[in-house]
Amino acid sequence: MECKQFKEFAKDMVDYVGDYLENIRDRRVLPTVEPGYMRPLLPEEAPENPDKWQDVMADIEKIIMPGVTHWHSPRFHAYFPTANSYPAIVADMLSGAIACIGFTWIASPACTELEVVMMDWLGKMLDLPKEFLACSGGKGGGVIQGTASEATLVALLGAKAKALRRVKQDHPEWSEATIVSKLVGYASNQAHSSVERAGLLGGVQLRSLPADDNLKLRGETLERAIQEDRRNGLIPFYVVATLGTTNACSFDALDEMGPVCNKEDVWLHVDAAYAGSAFICPEFRYLMAGVERADSFNFNPHKWMLVNFDCSAMWLKDPTYVINAFNVDPLYLKHDQQGAAPDYRHWQIPLGRRFRALKLWFVLRLYGVRNLQAHIRKHVALAHEFEEFVRQDNRFEIVSEVVLGLVCFRLKGSNERNETLLKRINGHGVIHLVPSKIGDTYFLRLAICSRYTESHDIQLSWDEIRSLADDVLAEDQPGK
Repeated sequence: MECKQFKEFAKDMVDYVGDYLENIRDRRVLPTVEPGYMRPLLPEEAPENPDKWQDVMADIEKIIMPGVTHWHSPRFHAYFPTANSYPAIVADMLSGAIACIGFTWIASPACTELEVVMMDWLGKMLDLPKEFLACSGGKGGGVIQGTASEATLVALLGAKAKALRRVKQDHPEWSEATIVSKLVGYASNQAHSSVERAGLLGGVQLRSLPADDNLKLRGETLERAIQEDRRNGLIPFYVVATLGTTNACSFDALDEMGPVCNKEDVWLHVDAAYAGSAFICPEFRYLMAGVERADSFNFNPHKWMLVNFDCSAMWLKDPTYVINAFNVDPLYLKHDQQGAAPDYRHWQIPLGRRFRALKLWFVLRLYGVRNLQAHIRKHVALAHEFEEFVRQDNRFEIVSEVVLGLVCFRLKGSNERNETLLKRINGHGVIHLVPSKIGDTYFLRLAICSRYTESHDIQLSWDEIRSLADDVLAEDQPGK
């Protein structure tokens, strides 16, 4: 393919992407296709000779779009947001063109250097303690992981390496397998399933501790569990504090957990995957009180900060334990500048990595901090608008406090009634929600996700929910 052809194709695609996003409100949020819908629409084998570009473009609407769930529709309220913006899209184009694999500094110095600086920019925006920042001159620094799940696992493996080293010094007669069998980590029963998965992948025990009535894991609960396990001959080594849980956007008592972890010499990792973006706004930083006690901190700009997936920001006060855990250094990856700059392959699970810092650089420069703050504040305000609609209708109830951009609510009555309502909502296709459950209580989650969402979209979403609730309640009446 010649450059002239590429430019024509690229212009066509840029026009298509712009039209798609600017008119996304007109598309049905949730597709109606069945599993296997695509196979009859595609040939059995790849073409021997090139297809025409016009045919490829036509097939996007014919084959791809019927099976797309439109995450950036202003009527998509499921899960948590996944970020999207034109600066990030353009930066991804440049990343794809440069196409470097930034596993070492010399593999593409700009890839590493920009990431170091962008993680300092971002850390300062959150007002993270200076011990996390590379510019502070200490050991700390940041790295862009693919997902928060990766960050949780990386932190766990670092904590595991640190614990193995410490215990081996005290008990040189113990084998590594013996020590690992005694290691135990902790998280709230409201923590994301990826925390449990990290324990499985790391080959260690993880205990799920009960949150209180406000869905917070408290310091005293953690301390009791640690002391109990020590009495039973186990070795506490790792704790995950969640700021902004997936279930209900609840916040663990980080300010209580931190002193316990520091006293007990246990690694404290903070998972703020969704909520962390809000901390660029000073009025929400109270939610991360106690972060100075943490060993590692993570949030996803690719959730709520207009940086396209994947871009998960992770900071470590002392990355030495992670680096040592992952350090395999063959001759073909060595270079003359080793030690003078980070080789990020030692900070992550995969060897290869894309030039993801470009997305941060473009978004931070072309939006600026103030506009990013305005984006967060707008979403929070829209969530409170929807909360008020729910509170004004006495058939509904709010399940947990609305803090950021998530509203958890339900029809009063049985779980089955709410399951029926959700099935009607998603079947109707105007908006898209997902459920959750805390204890025995089933409820619906409405997250503000799209950067296109406005007040009139919230009104439309509420009208849709209220209308379908009318139908469900009517069918519940005796004799119906």
